[in-house]
Amino acid sequence: AYDPLDPTGNITMKWDIMSWTADGYVAVVTLTNFQMYRHIMTPGWKLGWVWAKKEVIWSMVGAQATEQGDCSKFKGNIPHCCKKNPTVVDLLPGVPYNQQFANCCKGGVVGSWGQDPSAAVSSFQISVGLSGTSNKTVKLPKNITLTAPGGGYSCSQAKIVPSSIFISPDGRRKTQTLMTWNITCTYSQLVASQHPRCCVSMSSFYNSTITPCPTCACGCQNKNKCVQSASKIQSVVTPTIDNPILHCTEHMCPIRVHWHVKTNYKEYWRVKMSITNFNYFVNYTQWTLVAQHPNLNNITQVFSFVYKPLVPYQSMNDSGMFFGIKFFNDLITEAGPDGNVQSEMILQKDAYTFTLKEGWAFPRKIYFNGEECMMPSPDQYPHLPNSAPANLFPVSSLAALLAICLLVFW
Repeated sequence: AYDPLDPTGNITMKWDIMSWTADGYVAVVTLTNFQMYRHIMTPGWKLGWVWAKKEVIWSMVGAQATEQGDCSKFKGNIPHCCKKNPTVVDLLPGVPYNQQFANCCKGGVVGSWGQDPSAAVSSFQISVGLSGTSNKTVKLPKNITLTAPGGGYSCSQAKIVPSSIFISPDGRRKTQTLMTWNITCTYSQLVASQHPRCCVSMSSFYNSTITPCPTCACGCQNKNKCVQSASKIQSVVTPTIDNPILHCTEHMCPIRVHWHVKTNYKEYWRVKMSITNFNYFVNYTQWTLVAQHPNLNNITQVFSFVYKPLVPYQSMNDSGMFFGIKFFNDLITEAGPDGNVQSEMILQKDAYTFTLKEGWAFPRKIYFNGEECMMPSPDQYPHLPNSAPANLFPVSSLAALLAICLLVFW
């Protein structure tokens, strides 16, 4: 689950017990996405666990359990959920005000920390019964799971940590929770999918050849289900990230990122980036693109995208994150004429490192929505035209030399 460009990225779940009740407690559960460029997109997160004893959920605010379970032994007040292993989801936007809680009701969508820290938090309140009523008798839930579109998350066991501290609005008083425990969830692309979900193609102004994505870059398991256009889809289906309906291509990837070296100026050079969606019925909201290139430490201007440098290590500044401008191009629509976004950037040259030789102008890595994309083989990168013929003396030059010798010595 280690990501070299985001070594500390994780999703932390914090349970804060705010008060004890007659048979349990009231807690606030907060999910914070500390991942710089990986977010949870629609249809959102699902949180699950297994109760350590015979706990029930009396009520929830800002979220709900997907199933109530068997509550037949209760008379009078019926719990919200009686399942041993409940699954909880966020509420949708627009729910009544009395069902809302701070940072709730976004349909489970959680932004990345690098884009907007205020959108990287989701929380709800839960009232638990038939549990302990003190720090010594309460039992922590077990086998916590976090499910998000595309999968890939693994969670630690709950661990008791120092109680959370809250400061009053006037800053003159501090209060703390009665008990707090944390769960840390990390993402692994290998766990999420056997194949990549995006690929990279390349081109340049100095070579007419376009280097395409590798064939079957994202696996060809969906080759038999791809379509040439939306009009060819005969039946109503429900595609998912793991089983998408794709436009037929050689690479069979839902997303293609194209890197084009556009212009070479005296002190600057220009790159055009394009992201194309080949996935039908799937829109990408709050998308992110991460590139690794040694000249990203000297970007002069970026057009149409928002740019933020990523500096996971103080000694290196070769990575950056791009994402769409809100309400302008932060949404990549489904496959079709409008299913793409593009931008250009101008970079200042470093006289000691800049070169167009041996593919230096192309990125080392590309990530889309936190997934590393399949790159072409380095020997297929667009290369500079040969500046001189392979032979030291071309045939025409040798012929001219022989003719001169004949004239001189004949």
